[in-house]
Amino acid sequence: MDNHSTNDETKVLEILKDTGAFLTGHFLLSSGLHSDTYIQCAKVLKYPDYSELFGKLIAKKVESKIDYVVSPALGGIIIGYEVARTLKVPFLFAERDEKGNMSLRRDQVIKNNSKILIVEDVITTGKSTLEVAKLVESNEGVVTSFACIVNRSSKEVLENREIISLVNIKAATYSPENCPLCFQGLELVKPGSRKQ
Repeated sequence: MDNHSTNDETKVLEILKDTGAFLTGHFLLSSGLHSDTYIQCAKVLKYPDYSELFGKLIAKKVESKIDYVVSPALGGIIIGYEVARTLKVPFLFAERDEKGNMSLRRDQVIKNNSKILIVEDVITTGKSTLEVAKLVESNEGVVTSFACIVNRSSKEVLENREIISLVNIKAATYSPENCPLCFQGLELVKPGSRKQ
């Protein structure tokens, strides 16, 4: 990793901490797992200057040509838009339909063989990210890579495809039945929004 990337990562981490987006404690993740760390990007993305900065930093790392940025609603919308704005490409967002499946609505369309960058705020288990990838591919789009502000995952969760991130955080995760934080009696907090 070059020195410039290291400086960017340090700066992003400082911003996440300064805005209260980097939390420590006992958290219930949207995957159902428990963790000692939670990144709540809504706390940093409420500041337009930081949203713009993060969008520019992600866009700077995108090496392949893309036609669209696509993000899942709700978490990925602000950062996805900022990345698209910097790359000067259209932005689309996927949202859940009545059955809970990711869909493109509001007359959003992906043209055949369009190259797509999927942008999230945080990637942990990759569940919603892969749902968006499946949606893109079912609409004849080609996923070039994934990008996020914070990557908490391993590359395997996204089927070994490229993950562009500003910060990599390897936080501990536990199944509910084997969670040491539960055994310590720490209060479990659910800051995420996706329904189980």
